Amino acid sequence: MLRLFKSKLFILLFVTVVILSVMGISARQDSIVNRFGGILNAVMPPFQRLFSISGQKSGAFISFFRDTKAIRMENEQLKIKVDNLEKENNELKSFKEENKELKAVLNLKDQFNSYDFIGANITAKDMGNWFNVFTVDRGSRDGIAKDFPVITGKGLVGKVFSAGSISSKVISIIDVDSTVSARISKTRDYVRVKGDINLKNKGLCVMDYIPLDVDVEVGDTVETSGIGGIFPKGIIIGSVKEIRQTSSEMNRYAIIEPAVDFQRLEDVFILKSKSE
Repeated sequence: MLRLFKSKLFILLFVTVVILSVMGISARQDSIVNRFGGILNAVMPPFQRLFSISGQKSGAFISFFRDTKAIRMENEQLKIKVDNLEKENNELKSFKEENKELKAVLNLKDQFNSYDFIGANITAKDMGNWFNVFTVDRGSRDGIAKDFPVITGKGLVGKVFSAGSISSKVISIIDVDSTVSARISKTRDYVRVKGDINLKNKGLCVMDYIPLDVDVEVGDTVETSGIGGIFPKGIIIGSVKEIRQTSSEMNRYAIIEPAVDFQRLEDVFILKSKSE
């Protein structure tokens, strides 16, 4: 222990003597210490500038990554905002279409005020992409019966084919078993609109029994005639898409594009006469 104490004391005394000696030497202007200090002062500035520039570049490099991270986070936030705006825009478009549909239905209610409009959701459909035969969630307990007309705000869908207690099956105008007594709106000439096996999968139907003296053109509107006791008069069926001539010059028919989109049906209205 005593030896360790002596050793530490010796080191302390030695360091003190060295410091005092250096101080004494540096007090002289021509001392080695001053000359060495002068050399250091001449040599160090370039290195100091180098370290300063390196420090600045390191700071800029770190700042670049910090800014990049901030920009990335800002871009993510902007992307979320854009996605939300697109979602809101789509919802507004959907509301606009629904509002347009409801206005059309209200107009139809005024036009066909002798009928009750019973809303129904489509719950099932036959195989394929087209709603030629489908099921709705309204049945006899809702007062629904066979042959009741089925429409949307855009026009004629078809009729009730069979009615169960809580659901009904609907056959649309594009089905091969469908036939509707119709008329050309501009001339009031009677025709027939029916489903066609070759056009069903295109969402189209056929208009035949066209009078020879009728000047029918592409774009003409076709509507229900009111004849037959099933469909009230004046429901829009669709428009003439194409006119075709058969092998007989005395016979012709037209392709009808329905007003209703039979690929995207979701809900319909069933017309029930108020007198029933």
